[in-house]
This record gives sequence, structure tokens and C-alpha cells, in this order.
Amino acid sequence: MSYDLVIIGTGPGGYVCAIRAAQLGMKVAVVEKRKTHGGTCLNVGCIPSKALLHASEMFEAATHDLPALGVKVGKPELDMPAMMKHKDDTVAANVNGVGFLLKKNKVEAFFGHGAIAAPGKVSVTAEDGAVTVLETKNIVIATGSDVAQLPGVTVDEKTVVSSTGALLLDKVPAKMVVVGAGVIGLELGSVWARLGAQVTVVEYLDRILPGMDMEVAKQFQRLLEKQGFTFLLSHKVAKVAALAKGAQVVVEPAAGGDAQTLDADVVLVAIGRRPYTDGLGLEAVGVAMERGKVVIDDHFKSSVDGIYAIGDVVRGPMLAHKAEDEGMALAEILAGQHGHVNYEVIPGVVYTSPEIASVGRTEEELKAAGVAYKVGKFPFTANGRARAMRHSDGFVKVLADATTDRVLGVHIIGHGAGELIAEAAVLMEFGGSAEDLARTCHAHPTMSEAVKEAALAVDKRAIHM
Repeated sequence: MSYDLVIIGTGPGGYVCAIRAAQLGMKVAVVEKRKTHGGTCLNVGCIPSKALLHASEMFEAATHDLPALGVKVGKPELDMPAMMKHKDDTVAANVNGVGFLLKKNKVEAFFGHGAIAAPGKVSVTAEDGAVTVLETKNIVIATGSDVAQLPGVTVDEKTVVSSTGALLLDKVPAKMVVVGAGVIGLELGSVWARLGAQVTVVEYLDRILPGMDMEVAKQFQRLLEKQGFTFLLSHKVAKVAALAKGAQVVVEPAAGGDAQTLDADVVLVAIGRRPYTDGLGLEAVGVAMERGKVVIDDHFKSSVDGIYAIGDVVRGPMLAHKAEDEGMALAEILAGQHGHVNYEVIPGVVYTSPEIASVGRTEEELKAAGVAYKVGKFPFTANGRARAMRHSDGFVKVLADATTDRVLGVHIIGHGAGELIAEAAVLMEFGGSAEDLARTCHAHPTMSEAVKEAALAVDKRAIHM
């Protein structure tokens, strides 16, 4: 079995790389340890979490928002099995879709644990122990990431859960403690808070959403507190003790001080993710690693000829769409083309309510780099469509170079922010200015008008504020 390319892992990076390589005429095989394609994202990450986020938002809307719009439905009743079926059906449709696309593009799929036996050779160990060896000109490591463990804390996926277990709860916990105020913790905490859980978030840092724009993070924390969240910032978890029912979480100030004990029905450990390279045989073949990640050059090549890596196992943000872009670029490079990823224009989204979306630099990053910049902001309270939909929380912030007016970053907190950020990404990909954005006609009434107004505000000429 000889191939031009064998890819280990069929998450967003792996399957996109495979399809693009096949489109370019290569003979491609993929190796997947799960029984379904799609990796963490489609199976136990992005897709199922978004299904539950949307479902819980609808439950919340029926409870609190619809009466104000003149729609009387009575007190909604939660049907947990039906909600979980919606999640499972969504996952099935997506993973089956990936399988169809791989077959359509004549990509051969092997299921089992993949490892690099030697440069140019990938061994696949099936569930029954049978081993198949694939020979190939090139190998791509696209094995993604796994949940980071909290030292001294055992995750049983029932009482103490990771993001995977938090998607599988069969009832709403009365009290949930979330360890980590990053994207995953706040998204999944939001799901269960909307369904009735009392959520307490413990975060070692003095802020939520580390790495995101500080002004956005502060407003978002206030909004979550209005939604019933409790935050213990600058605190660390000293111990998690599982009880016959529920658990006790001992937390103490990060700077030292008296500990306190939190009772919880469920504890969600969401302190981040780590690159997954277990059992790949990388050390044996001499692939250089740094802090758990595969070291690559500008063309995604590792320290060993013929071995490449993309996605969560290499530098850069652990985002599905970043992995997809890398997969596309690598396939094109291997075909002799000029694949490229612009790491300055990779949007990030937090799918809470309201959503948060950003692309480019934050104010904190620009200040640290000594870049002179101008700020334009516009609140959704002044946007007609936002008022009509009762989604007026949040704002749009545009950061532009003080000299050239080139847009360096855009940050949005508000309803549908994840969709609104796309026009900012397109603008920045083409090196556009705040003036370009301000002079582009936006449909009225739409939420996107707030983006235009924020661009106008860079030059202090917003119309509706």
C-alpha cells in the first residue's frame, strides 16, 4: 500500500488536508483512531457544544425573552433526552458528511492507532490488534489535542468532568464549579447555567478569557454575573474531593491566604488543552519537539524530511479553522504550489450569549509592541436591529494604525458576533483601512451597521452616537 501522502488524524486539519491533496492529484490515505472522522471538534468539541449552546439559548428565550415580544408559551419544560438527541444527531450528520467527502475524493481511510514506524512508513494498529503498514512519500501529523489535566485531580467524567463529560450529563446539576475561565469553561458553563445550574468559576488569573481584549473581557464578566455566574478570580484549586454524591472543591487565593470549600454536584475542569502526540513514535524517528509541540518550519516540515505537522500539535492558536487553513496550505505546498497562512488574521469566537469575536491585535498587544493606534467604538444599544431583537448588549471596537489607518484588530461582543467578525477578517486580509470599512455601504437595519459605525468612530465621525 503505497501513497503520496498519509495523514494521521482526521480532525479539521487532517481531513481538509486530505481532500485538498486529493483534489491536486495525490494518492492519499488517512488514519483515524476513532470510529468516526472529524476529530475532537466534530465528535466531542466544537459541534456538539454549539448544538447544546443553541438549544439552551432557545430554552432561555422561551423562559425570559418571548413574553416581552408578545409571545406567550407558558413555563417551558426541559426535555433533556430530546436536547441530547439534537446534539447527537448534529454530530452524526457532520461526521458522516466528512466520511462521504473523503470517499468522494477517493481518500482511503484506515481506522486504528497510527504511528510512524520509520520515515515513509506508517503503522496502523486496528482494534483487534491487526497491524497494517502504509508506505508513503510524505506523512502529516494532524492528531490534534487532548484536555489538559489538573494535577492531583481525577476526572471520572461523571462528577468531575472534562469538556467531554460536560456534554454528556443526563441531568442539570444544581451546583457546578468550573475550573478555568477560558473559552471552553465559559461556553459549557453557560449551557448549564441557562438550564438552571448555579455556576461558580474559579480562575487562577485576575481576569477571564486570557489573551482577549481586556475591555471586552470586563464587560463580558459583568454580563455573565447578571446571568447568575459567580467568579473567584486570582484563586487556585487546592483539592477536589469526590463524595458519595457530588464533590467538594477546596480553593485558595493564588497569592496565598485562607482556603474555602465549595460544594458542587459537578466539577468541570477546563484549564486548556495539550497537543496529542502520544504513541506516535516521534522521538524514535528524531522529530524535534518543544513544550509538547512538533517544531516545524514555514512550510510545516518537521526536523525529519518527509514528516510534516499541522493544527493543535504545532505553534499557534488551537483553533479548528487555523488547522483547516494549515491543511490546505500544506497540501498545496506538497503539490508544488505556494500555500500560505496569514496568522495575523485568524478570528477567534466565544459562542456564549452574547458572543465574543475578535481578529488581529488587542489594545494590550499594541501597547506592549509600542504601536501607535486609534480606537473606534460603537455600542449595540444605538443599533436599530439590535433593539428590535432585544439584543443590545455589547459593542464593536476597531483598532487602526494611527499613521496609515490600516485596521490592526477588531473586537466584538454582541449577538451574532461570530458572523460579524468575518467582514473584518476579509478587510484585514486585503490590508484594508478603517476608512475603507467606513465607506462600505452596509444594509439597514442590520447588526453589521455597528461595525461600520465603529470604523467611522476611528476618525470621530460616527453618525448614530
